[in-house]
Amino acid sequence: MNRLSSDLVRVAVAGDSALMAEFPQRIDLDINERAQSLAARLRHEWGEILRDVVVGYCTVTVYFNPRDVDARWLEGEIRVAAREAENGQVPAARTIEVPVCYDLELGPDLEDVAAFGACSIEDVIALHASRIYRVYMVGFIPGFAYLAEVDQRIARPRRAAPRTAVPAGSVAIAGGQTGIYPRVTPGGWNIIGRTPLQPYDPDREDPFLLRVGDDVRFSPMTRDAFERSAG
Repeated sequence: MNRLSSDLVRVAVAGDSALMAEFPQRIDLDINERAQSLAARLRHEWGEILRDVVVGYCTVTVYFNPRDVDARWLEGEIRVAAREAENGQVPAARTIEVPVCYDLELGPDLEDVAAFGACSIEDVIALHASRIYRVYMVGFIPGFAYLAEVDQRIARPRRAAPRTAVPAGSVAIAGGQTGIYPRVTPGGWNIIGRTPLQPYDPDREDPFLLRVGDDVRFSPMTRDAFERSAG
């Protein structure tokens, strides 16, 4: 991990049972890795007394029981851990291959994304599948991973009118981010395809397909291959 010259911006109160450590507010791999390192150190040092430690793009939210943990003491420990984590290590990234059927029926916003980029649908597919994306955070609903960064030529902003029901497995773009909807849910991202993989399955030994720090590579698949896999 590269050394960052900036320290924590602040530690903010997030209700009566959480503190949020904030780094510079931007999508940046070094910042996100430092947030991961801070979270790992806090879990190692104080995991037994903390309810949860959640990594965001450039934040770490620390949840605790205010009856058992003094918020001022915890803020001091967060600051100490942040300094110690400046040169800390993060786990080696896993690379997860995600097959995607980029089909007009399964990707109803392909044409709009192509129009945004002044390119063809084939260009959209090639650009989306040509990059390795980092999982910066997981949230919104269980298993929804926020991946970045999308090529700016196809980084169409989210839709003005969200859909009331986005199919599970839909692969979508919103600005510089891309992601996979784990289940049927409302959503406003631009849908460009669908994967037969399940990002979240509570019946699996490990319910989550993607975790913070993973690398993700999308690979095009045919409609026939999708139907066989989904069936």
